[in-house]
Amino acid sequence: MVTSTNTNNREIIDPVVSIVAKKLKGDEKPAVEEFVRQYYARTAVEDLEEREVMDLYGAAIAHWNFAKQRKSGVPKVRVYNPQVEEHGWQSTHTIVELVIDDMPFLVDSVRMALNRQGLTIHLLVHPVMRLRRNKDGRAISPVSPDEKDANAITEAIMHIEVDRQTEKEVLDNIVAEIESVLRDVRAAVADWKDMSGKLGAILEELKNSPPRLDPDEIKEAQEFLEWIDNNHFTYLGYREYMLDTRNGEDVLATVPDSGLGILRNNKSGSESKSFSSLPPEVRRLAREPRLLIITKGNSRCTVHRSGYLDYIGVKRFDDKGVPIGERRFIGQYTSAAYNRSPRVIPLLSDKVRRIVARAGYPETSHDGKALMNILEDFPRDELFQIPEEEVYHTVMGIVHLQERQRIRLFVHRDRYGRFY
Repeated sequence: MVTSTNTNNREIIDPVVSIVAKKLKGDEKPAVEEFVRQYYARTAVEDLEEREVMDLYGAAIAHWNFAKQRKSGVPKVRVYNPQVEEHGWQSTHTIVELVIDDMPFLVDSVRMALNRQGLTIHLLVHPVMRLRRNKDGRAISPVSPDEKDANAITEAIMHIEVDRQTEKEVLDNIVAEIESVLRDVRAAVADWKDMSGKLGAILEELKNSPPRLDPDEIKEAQEFLEWIDNNHFTYLGYREYMLDTRNGEDVLATVPDSGLGILRNNKSGSESKSFSSLPPEVRRLAREPRLLIITKGNSRCTVHRSGYLDYIGVKRFDDKGVPIGERRFIGQYTSAAYNRSPRVIPLLSDKVRRIVARAGYPETSHDGKALMNILEDFPRDELFQIPEEEVYHTVMGIVHLQERQRIRLFVHRDRYGRFY
């Protein structure tokens, strides 16, 4: 077989493969040799140099044996402390092993899960391999990178070394946390096209049956929704809600079978917990005839990147223009969204233009250039969420601080009462 082992790694990996050749017999030996070469091929040389050859061999063989039997679509997770007598190798760290169908966001999401457990990662080996498996899910052999095999399964093989843990409860919690994250990743990836399709349907509705709102507001909302669908938003969850009144209080009740991604599994008809936890005066904002809700969710993201989820709500209206529900998208703006000038981002471009016009500085003046620089550097999340009046007073306050040895604190309160 032809392999793609990095030549910088070969001096370390070849001795490991030699041990495989000596210790293993029979038909399995070529498959394990190829597995070992691909296993360490893209790991940094300095990470491999720190370890004994026998431990590199033992770790790879242990992972091969763990990966040998797996049903497609079913992830395998193991957390253990290797002992020579039991596992054939040893480590001062606790080992996390995964075998799963390859998909986006895996490495970052698993890394975040371990960080939430307070664990430091000391080594991360994460090759992506194509494995031939028989109908019972037993691995026959890895496919070398330049081979073609339409029946091979592309799988993520992850070996992570973290701070040593000895209590069974802690080890079990690590497994549970990772399995939960993997379910979220799989749900978000599997439903991504459907969530994008929901946004497409909303755009069609706004075009063909617009609500009785200001046409300029509808146009701006359409442009923004088209923009996020153009690789500027990572969809992680979607759900629809009906705005109702129960016991004299406004509630958002889930629409049956409307959940996608990480919002798949809530009970139909149940109340939105994030909405019901809001004060009554804030819940009344749901009755406002405003098309878009752009804010932060009250849950931290488990997929892709850390931080609070971004929340984009599109209200539904009856024939009289009265709000009757909401279509909710949660996810994260992509890096491309943060790198674009606010002057070319829908919703923000008009906000920036109005602020600049209100300030009244000539565009080429010192203060005019300073104002534009402040707006260009203003955090995108806050530009989206903060009312225009507050943005104006903040940026003007920063302009007035120029070249003055003073410090000011600008505080913005989330209009839904959850963040400052």
